[in-house]
Amino acid sequence: MKIAVTGGSGKLGRSVVRRLTDDGHEVVVLDRAGGRGSGVVLVDLTDHGQVADALQGVDEWHSGFDALVHLAAIPAPGIVPDVATFHHNMLATYNVFQAARRAGIRRIVYASSETVLGLPFATDPPYIPVDERYPARPETTYSLVKHLEETMAAQLTRWDPQLSITALRFSNVKDPEDYADFPAFDADPALRRWNLWGYIDGRDGAQAVVRALENAGPGFETFIIAAADTVMSRPSAELAAEVFPDVEVLRPLQGTETLLSIDKARELLGYAPEHSWRDHV
Repeated sequence: MKIAVTGGSGKLGRSVVRRLTDDGHEVVVLDRAGGRGSGVVLVDLTDHGQVADALQGVDEWHSGFDALVHLAAIPAPGIVPDVATFHHNMLATYNVFQAARRAGIRRIVYASSETVLGLPFATDPPYIPVDERYPARPETTYSLVKHLEETMAAQLTRWDPQLSITALRFSNVKDPEDYADFPAFDADPALRRWNLWGYIDGRDGAQAVVRALENAGPGFETFIIAAADTVMSRPSAELAAEVFPDVEVLRPLQGTETLLSIDKARELLGYAPEHSWRDHV
């Protein structure tokens, strides 16, 4: 396929672009960094005209796309003022979705976030492992935007029954060079309670994008995308009992398995994590 990737210069974006290219797809990155020589079209995603124009074509370089992967965003709370996070991320996503629809792109995969599950879990989650069944619980402006983006995507696919939009609720993205820090987490389980000790290797995040492009049907779906394990050496059942003693555990927990359930992604997308920090430390 010919695929546009917004935010392809970012941490997850680099892994996604590499995987799509290795799989034989033609990839064009729409971003605010880089330039044509590096496979990037410089686009201000908050300007609808630029987005619409770039998705239709850029001179002789390309003439439209079969699919869109939207990863560009201010990537976390606290980087810029809340109002800037809201204005930038919400407007950029609306522009990308709307321009893609009008360009005839019917397959969209985009980065939502684990934060809609209620992160940071200062308030206990409703149960463990958490999954996609309970309503969104945004606790920051960043997370609120992610929730609103999901709501928008659901309505756009209602308007257009042939449209496929898949929201991947990525956990904390990590690269192999980040894993040297992981053993230190064992000293204090509270250090990573904020996301139930979850993470996602960028290469597995890229795999999830590929699986969604291949297997998602028309309509809107959300999927938690995390590694198969936690960042901790201690058993997950022990962590849950110690840090979240009042939270119902829905089933027996095995070893260091993730507490961010990836069962739905496994079943419907064929997602199967291949990487663990334990292989690098």
